Amino acid sequence: MLDLVARARPGPFGPRTREPGTYLGIRREGALVAMAGERMRPPGWAEISAVCTDPAFRGQGLAARLIRAAVRERGETPFLHAAGTNTGAIRLYLAMGFQHRRDINFHAYRRVAS
Repeated sequence: MLDLVARARPGPFGPRTREPGTYLGIRREGALVAMAGERMRPPGWAEISAVCTDPAFRGQGLAARLIRAAVRERGETPFLHAAGTNTGAIRLYLAMGFQHRRDINFHAYRRVAS
């Protein structure tokens, strides 16, 4: 998963990102080439997370297939996020019926030893 994230760059995804949810993947010749998962699950909602496809396999509908598999038959409202510069992902999400709700600014902080 970390190797695919390094190639596809979907956004923040660390070594423990996958722990709180379930992730689905598609392999080609043994290599993971696309994945999507779910993380947060507030009542009635399901966050779709880490949607990504290896650049060599984009345009085949793999991400859409994984998103549909992650949200089907749950009865929950799926939500996801994308960097504003990730126009390919945003185009896919809009085509799948997702709606832009709001812009959110994320900031990274780290503790400085005193």
